[in-house]
Amino acid sequence: MRAYLQLLRLPTVFTAWSDILLGYFLTHATAEDWPKLVLLLISTSGLYLSGMVFNDVFDVAEDTCDRPQRPIPSGRITRRTAIILGVILMGVGVAAAFAVASQSRLIALLLVAAILGYNGFLKQTPIGPVSMGLCRFLNVMLGASDFSWSEASLFWGPPQLPIAFGMGIYIVGVTIFAKSEATTSPRGSLLAGLGAMDVGLIALAGWMASHPGLGRLDFSLMVLTVIAVSLNLRAFRAVADPSPGRVQGLIKLFLLNLVTMAAAVLYWHTGDSVLTLLTACLVIPPMLISKMISMT
Repeated sequence: MRAYLQLLRLPTVFTAWSDILLGYFLTHATAEDWPKLVLLLISTSGLYLSGMVFNDVFDVAEDTCDRPQRPIPSGRITRRTAIILGVILMGVGVAAAFAVASQSRLIALLLVAAILGYNGFLKQTPIGPVSMGLCRFLNVMLGASDFSWSEASLFWGPPQLPIAFGMGIYIVGVTIFAKSEATTSPRGSLLAGLGAMDVGLIALAGWMASHPGLGRLDFSLMVLTVIAVSLNLRAFRAVADPSPGRVQGLIKLFLLNLVTMAAAVLYWHTGDSVLTLLTACLVIPPMLISKMISMT
């Protein structure tokens, strides 16, 4: 069981849940239609976890050399079994989305293409980080997709589109930062990743500052500022000492930031302190589980 949980990178799925809550409540005042919200959470879980599985399926040769302790190269899970698990999870994710709405079906299929494209052949190319950012962008949009939009232009519009865009850019940065996490990371890659993460945070803050919400803008911007200052200070320490242990520890923090960022945006948009707190609490399970199961 531990091997399967490691293969799935279970702690990270809670960051995908925060994407769904973010997209959903950017477009809904309440959770009255909660069954669809549950289906979207199931959908993102299946799709996200399948992406983790296929990451190891496609990287087995590299992992055999650099990460032999991982479930597949160590022999604890066969590659064939991992492929079957990935297909099942992906099928569950797509089926749940198809039970919601037409836009949900479209986003789920786009996510399947993005997940397989990234893991299969884009990861080692210059556009690899962009394709990973696309996955996060689409995941936020999946949260906003749960009813039939009268016009497609309304769905691909504000507030969900610019917010999803900012979250996607942030993940582009995290992916660049994490590119060489198993070995000593090039300082240039770390700085490039940090720069992209900062651009994502600035994009979020800029959109929020120029558009009124129901919550307190000053508090939400303060949260994003704290995230940015902490992120930069820690990242510069990693640039000074780009060892695998330090970089991997930071990647965990950067992923958990996604939950806090989602909570800050939701407070700006809704002003609902209970919803904000519930979203922020999604950092707790991964913090606890990651003591046993690595997030990276």
